[in-house]
Amino acid sequence: MFAYIKGTLEEKGNGYVIVEAGGIGYKIFMSNNSIGILGELKQVVKVHTYYYVREDNISLYGFTTKEELSMFELLLSVSGIGAKSAITMLSNIEPSEFALAVITNDIKKLTKIPGVGNKSAQRIVLELKDKLKADNELSKSEEIISQIEKDDILDEATAALQILGYTRRDIEDVYKKFDRTSMTTEEVIRAALRYLGK
Repeated sequence: MFAYIKGTLEEKGNGYVIVEAGGIGYKIFMSNNSIGILGELKQVVKVHTYYYVREDNISLYGFTTKEELSMFELLLSVSGIGAKSAITMLSNIEPSEFALAVITNDIKKLTKIPGVGNKSAQRIVLELKDKLKADNELSKSEEIISQIEKDDILDEATAALQILGYTRRDIEDVYKKFDRTSMTTEEVIRAALRYLGK
């Protein structure tokens, strides 16, 4: 409904700001990180917004960047994560760090976020990995692009090796035995077969 609100920053509270635009004061819930970098009171600010509607709750959530908004929307798509949990996560990890952690299956990094246990972290990876690869806002950094390419090569190699009759577990164990950096799909398959054939 609202893509963004541009107006005067009237108030900063704990977890929210009030922005006045066109004579209306909008209460916008934000992560503490975003509130910190938003600007000073009485300055004109632009806040990207998400209009959150539930049976018992209609709220506006705000973000300083489109990247942060994208991460929020992705988090809401994970079963068991609501708007408040998503905002808490945004207060504790940068969107690009989060994207990299999900793409690289870094469960340890995700469990450092308050409120995210081992099971939640695994669910986040399971439900968001493919979506993150397709998300233009969150996968812009070179490190993430490079990781996605490596991941795609690995997925293709794994699928080919499974067709040859090897189990995913055996294949993943073999991957640990050689450096796959800068290898093509064919080179990964050849290297893996050397170990799997023994």
